Amino acid sequence: MCCVLQDDESLRRWKEQLLGGLDVTQVKDHEEPDVKILSLTIVADDRPDIVLEIPESGHPKGPWFSLKEGCKYHLRFTVKVSNDIVCGLRCTNTIWKTGLKVENWKEMIGTFSPQAEPYIHEMPEDTTPSGMFARGSYTAKTRFIDDDNNCHLELNYTFEIHKEWPN
Repeated sequence: MCCVLQDDESLRRWKEQLLGGLDVTQVKDHEEPDVKILSLTIVADDRPDIVLEIPESGHPKGPWFSLKEGCKYHLRFTVKVSNDIVCGLRCTNTIWKTGLKVENWKEMIGTFSPQAEPYIHEMPEDTTPSGMFARGSYTAKTRFIDDDNNCHLELNYTFEIHKEWPN
């Protein structure tokens, strides 16, 4: 984006507006934004928040979390951006049960400028499936990708759905 900024005045002004108080020259030497997903939180009304730290490998061991069937919840991501603006950050999620794809969604998170404090993004509310056949173990793949198709994090994990919240 650096070379383009020199030639495009409107793009340079847009970037300055996104950067706020930061000096454009501080970020224009970097080619890629540094995006770190710091944590994922599962927020449900009938229990304390479940804060999941992101493992360095992107592969949590064993079931990463458990959910109660039929519960309403939403996800909260904590995202840190440095070096440069990240454009069009989105989250994709695919879930399988016994090898069959049962859910697939994409959610636009947004465009972010670098700042010292992490950004917090809340996803729309969702409901876990319910019933005897919905209970059990699921496999999922979650990716955070920007408009340039840079994958900033890929998580491969398992989770479980139970009749009640686990203790």
